[in-house]
Amino acid sequence: MDAELAARILLDQGQEHSIETPHGVVHATLHGAGATRRPAILTLHDVGQDSKSCFSTLFKFEEMQEIVKNFTLIHIDTPGQEEGAAAYPAGYQYPSMETIAEMIPTVLQFFNIRTVIGVGVGAGAYILSKFTLANPDSVEGLVLINIDIQARGWIDWAAQKLSSVTSSLTEQILTHLFSQEEMSANTDLVQSHRDRISKASNLVNIELLWKNYNSRRDLNIDRNSTFKCPVMLVVGDQAPYEDAAVECNSKMDPTTTSFLKMADAGGQPQLTQPAKLTEAFKYFIQGMGYMASSCMTRLSRSRTTSLSSSYSMDGSRSRSRTLSQGSQGGQMPPSPSQTMEVSC
Repeated sequence: MDAELAARILLDQGQEHSIETPHGVVHATLHGAGATRRPAILTLHDVGQDSKSCFSTLFKFEEMQEIVKNFTLIHIDTPGQEEGAAAYPAGYQYPSMETIAEMIPTVLQFFNIRTVIGVGVGAGAYILSKFTLANPDSVEGLVLINIDIQARGWIDWAAQKLSSVTSSLTEQILTHLFSQEEMSANTDLVQSHRDRISKASNLVNIELLWKNYNSRRDLNIDRNSTFKCPVMLVVGDQAPYEDAAVECNSKMDPTTTSFLKMADAGGQPQLTQPAKLTEAFKYFIQGMGYMASSCMTRLSRSRTTSLSSSYSMDGSRSRSRTLSQGSQGGQMPPSPSQTMEVSC
């Protein structure tokens, strides 16, 4: 019994690894068996977070276990951002967004993973996008939360400079992570992030990532030159990056893109609305052909207002086309040629 309990605890905590890449060491946590015939789920967190603070709420959510038990899960921490990481010395040259993206193939090789379904938030979504554009055969699907594909303009740059004078680093990052409503209400989630960031032993590392994210380049995607895999864009209806996500959606291939705009989700829907995001994620991977409809949970079947996924067969693989939300369960899904905005 003790051995069984120990094994369960180990599985829950995951196997942590420090992986040497051509661009430096990166920390990654593996849950599951490693190499399988299915793609692994690969996550990448936002600035001011690590893989635990960004994704634990979602991937430990009860309904998500149905997915987790069937997939290998890899959480990557961007360099120096993992919990308890040592502070980099003064003058350390922190890797660019492009360089961090170039570390990911080494991580996949280390775990003997051939393909992934990427789940990224904010800076993590941007980095996973760079990785996908450079390695299209390695990515079978993308879930991009709070994606901003544009470089910062001069006005944004000037505003950031002013903010850096009038606001602490912690407050700057909080306004990146959370909606104005959440900041004004000073929710428990905002306060817990404030405490964790301001007291972090690796605060200098967080600042380096923050500066490099704000120096990012345009992703340069359009409908003729975009991701080759199905993509689900997710953003809260009051989130700081709502307009950026809408702009990204306008540049995507509508036949392979789903746009999920969540009501009452704030800036971190994976933390505040794990039930809704789990359900949408299930439809997304079901559309890719990896979860049979019989696997759908009571949550999905019992909701009067349901998400429905429209997808078409592409050889033996289904490709997710669009998520919609009807006012009544059983509504016919929209045409696969549409990308619909979803409030749920």
